[in-house]
Amino acid sequence: MATTLRVSPATAVIPVHAVWGAAAGLVGGVGFGIWMSVSRPMADTAMITMVAGLLGSTNAFVGWLIHLSIALFAGIGFGVLLGQYAQKLAPAIVLGLVYGAVWWTVGALWIMPANMGMPVFEWNDVTSSSLGGHLVFGLLAGLTFSCIAQVMGKRTTTAGG
Repeated sequence: MATTLRVSPATAVIPVHAVWGAAAGLVGGVGFGIWMSVSRPMADTAMITMVAGLLGSTNAFVGWLIHLSIALFAGIGFGVLLGQYAQKLAPAIVLGLVYGAVWWTVGALWIMPANMGMPVFEWNDVTSSSLGGHLVFGLLAGLTFSCIAQVMGKRTTTAGG
């Protein structure tokens, strides 16, 4: 039976893995966002401003908002889909890296370029740098999820015994 978090007596419950995944996604998103803010595979353009282009902007703050929203969504997905398998450190690292690579394939190689009128599934300096960033996201998200699960498991064990 899945553990849940009650939001209020009148509302439905939220699976705890989704909450842990949201936190893990934001941690991974910050790491990846820093990667994109300093990575400049296209002359003087930071990758984070390319993300802003999804909404027709070149503002880095807009890029961060979009990026962290996507990271939050991806983190919740990680928690819901893989959380039961990612509670121990080694599996969490492997699952996080694979999950980051999947998001790179779907997001950076397909959805983002398609939305910006660029060629999809193309290997170039931007997509290769983006792969590194997505792996950073997955690694940090997996590590964070596992750490939260272990800390919360110890609290549950301590409170129950």
